[in-house]
Amino acid sequence: MFGKRLIVGGTIAILIGTLGACAGGGSGNGNATGTVSGSVSGTAGAASAEEDTVHGLKDTVRHVTAKTTRATRPRLVKKCSTATRRERHTSSSGTGSRRKTRTWYTTERYRSCTRVRSGTETYRKTVRTEKWCVELDDVNGDRRRDDVWYQVSSSVYGDAVAAADHARLEFTATREGC
Repeated sequence: MFGKRLIVGGTIAILIGTLGACAGGGSGNGNATGTVSGSVSGTAGAASAEEDTVHGLKDTVRHVTAKTTRATRPRLVKKCSTATRRERHTSSSGTGSRRKTRTWYTTERYRSCTRVRSGTETYRKTVRTEKWCVELDDVNGDRRRDDVWYQVSSSVYGDAVAAADHARLEFTATREGC
């Protein structure tokens, strides 16, 4: 019951704040001086998507290739051995005081497998992953933010390569820096 009252009260507070902001704070002169805080759950995803998108003027692009090297690691092989164990079997017949239990034993064979080291093997170890980067000037309209690198997907990189120098680009960056 308390939870429903809390939800209703929160909804009313957001509604009053929204209506107050739309009406200009009720002063009649159109200058709203109050502040409204809170968020509506339906627009939270859209706001975060807009924050991840950056735009600016294309400066330079860079493709950093993957770098690998040869390395060695222990070679593991499967080693199996056969063994035997004595299994106990029982069967019962009859009921009450005439109940008889017969017990017999058999020798069962089984395989036991483990992985053991046997020398070494060579493989290709990735030292640096492949990256596609774009450098922007005037990031998000701020003329003071120049030469900012963003790591992007290969498709965005392809679009940036095809764009002219100082063309306006807008994309979602994988991460900042390159």
